[in-house]
Amino acid sequence: MEDLPEALVTEILKRITSTSDLNYLSLVSKQLYKIEGNQRGAIRVGSGLCTATEALTSLCASTLDCEKIDSVEWLEYLGRDGSLKELVVKNCKGINHHDLLKFGSGWMKLQKFEFERKRERHDHYIGYDFYDPSYDAHSTDIYDFSCESLKDLRLAHIKTWPEIGLRVVLGKCKALENLWLEYVYALNDNDMIALFRSCSNLKSISLGLNLQRYCSEDGYCETRTSFTDNSIYALALNCPMLQIVDLKFTGCSRDWPSEIGFTQKGFLALIQSCPIRVLVLNTANFFADEGMKALSSSPHLETLELILCHAVTDAGMRFIAHTPCLSNLNTSGVS
Repeated sequence: MEDLPEALVTEILKRITSTSDLNYLSLVSKQLYKIEGNQRGAIRVGSGLCTATEALTSLCASTLDCEKIDSVEWLEYLGRDGSLKELVVKNCKGINHHDLLKFGSGWMKLQKFEFERKRERHDHYIGYDFYDPSYDAHSTDIYDFSCESLKDLRLAHIKTWPEIGLRVVLGKCKALENLWLEYVYALNDNDMIALFRSCSNLKSISLGLNLQRYCSEDGYCETRTSFTDNSIYALALNCPMLQIVDLKFTGCSRDWPSEIGFTQKGFLALIQSCPIRVLVLNTANFFADEGMKALSSSPHLETLELILCHAVTDAGMRFIAHTPCLSNLNTSGVS
């Protein structure tokens, strides 16, 4: 087989769909090992060959019963030589967030990662679980893997307690540029601080936050969104390239601004420290006319979208008219 053209050998390997057969073949010769290794940037679905992203989409599509996917061996196989650049997993109930750590060395070159669980009817409601606001999953490095190439990270509709799971990834993303966290349960300030301290290249952040219950060791309990001003200050201090901020708060009462962990003071520290071009606030009950006055002097702000920010009045809107670079303004539900 060493005398066969590489293109022909590659075509032969493409027709082999059994993972175990491919593993055995890769041990036969250096040529087969090299060619089979090059094929690991793709996985096989049925009898065809497609890119990893396409295959994962197929695995999680409505044409398959994703609840029957109860094996994570394919994750270990994909991650074995660390060549995959994009991994998107959606609506696969048989895969938990801590299973993704079995991707192992695959995190090394991964540039884009998305993990979204199937949305449940109770996603936006307060659960019965209490989370520890002081828990630090990053105090000891028990997982030996690197994800220093990761630029795009999106986690949605997952619960990161009691297993450490994917929350440990947040402290390893040194190249991260775009972050989306949508209704991720049990995260706290320690997760955000670990993340922001490691990714000075962060350019965009989008947070979808709902009410959760937190209870500290001294017995103090509160119901609020996941993060406080400690996260905001860490973001302002460590991410000088931040340009896009999108914050959405779900289930928070306009009569109880303290249900949102951020305060206007902390938020303005972020606005004054980073070159924010695009700002989207949805149901940000902590944000009022004083915040609009501060925004009016922001030298970089080009787009502002305010949705159901009831504490902003006509007086605040008059302030924003003086923003030097503002070219797009969208308001809905402003008093």
